[in-house]
Amino acid sequence: MSNLTYKRSYRRNLPHIQPPGAILFLTFRLTGSLPGSVINRWRQEKRRLKRLAERNDPRVEQYKIQSRRRWFAKFEALLDAGSCGPLWLKDELIADEVAESLHYRDGKVYRLDAFSIMANHVHAVFKPLPILLPVNLSDEDVPYHSIASIMMSLKGYTAYKANRLLGRKGAFWEAESFDHYVRDNAEWERIIAYVLNNPVKAGYVGHWSEWKWNYRRPSQLLLAS
Repeated sequence: MSNLTYKRSYRRNLPHIQPPGAILFLTFRLTGSLPGSVINRWRQEKRRLKRLAERNDPRVEQYKIQSRRRWFAKFEALLDAGSCGPLWLKDELIADEVAESLHYRDGKVYRLDAFSIMANHVHAVFKPLPILLPVNLSDEDVPYHSIASIMMSLKGYTAYKANRLLGRKGAFWEAESFDHYVRDNAEWERIIAYVLNNPVKAGYVGHWSEWKWNYRRPSQLLLAS
């Protein structure tokens, strides 16, 4: 692939898997939005799973799946309760900035399928687009915009805009984001429904379409992509 490189996974505190052409489900949250005690227990669980993996324990893959689901559910419940940290996304001006930034990147670095902006976190579903290059590459060598580059740009810009509106400095988003790649159409449908119904579950509205900061790509546009 000449001197071009493309990473199908990257690591910060967690490994992040990005198969070429995959649709991704991401959750990113405000700084301090989860209790430190919960984060510490989560890190202990990750270390336990790492030890199992190093011992080639055959149970590790099933444990990983179960652990991931359990912790995501716990994190989501705590975020929806809004009992820890700031709730800056309740400010309509800030929520509007985040929504505008999500839309701005649609068609440039990803195909945006859905998002929901809550008081202290954001769910988004998108498909990173291939990077257009002045060379001919095989399908398997075509590089895509990475999760890392997309989130760095999105979170960096929105943090700058939000901090200006709030008259503050410092971290706005937590560095770590939760991400998951969608395996099939049935899972995609379940995730889209989950994202859009987040404000319903939290008691903000009676139907997902009533939430101003929900978005779902029109089905006819999705099929044409």
